[in-house]
Amino acid sequence: MIVGEAPGFNEDRQGEPFVGAAGKLLDTLLARIALSRADVYITNVLKCRPPMNRDPMPNEVEACSPYLRQQLDLIKPKVVLILGRHALERLMPGQGSISRIHGSLIKRGDVAYVPLYHPAAALHNGSLVADLERDFDSLKRYLDQLLAPPPPPPPPPVQETEQLTLL
Repeated sequence: MIVGEAPGFNEDRQGEPFVGAAGKLLDTLLARIALSRADVYITNVLKCRPPMNRDPMPNEVEACSPYLRQQLDLIKPKVVLILGRHALERLMPGQGSISRIHGSLIKRGDVAYVPLYHPAAALHNGSLVADLERDFDSLKRYLDQLLAPPPPPPPPPVQETEQLTLL
């Protein structure tokens, strides 16, 4: 599951998350680790675009929280990619800044969280693209470990049995 901040202009217009320039970068990053949109569920903290594309207000985040909680409950993801500081603050309050913990794996219960820079931030600050690429490379290793099928159980021990002979 991928959780971003809020719909941008194109997303709000089309009713789908990450369909603009940030979405194209996200698609490229997913392809880098052999994933596509069909392999992930993508959502946002806010369900509608804030006026003038400003940062989400706390009351807006709170108003949308039940929807995000319900999405998490329904999807039951094993891994949640947290894109950007607003999603990080909603899903892992007090964890620290995105610049400090991006690319790390944080386990909480049965769910693994991976905070990453938001692709839109990388479009505004080109130096973050290399960080995102490295973080997606790390994400691939995490996914390989977390989602690997469990080893097959050992075969049951062979028990000696007595054979009865019928006369």
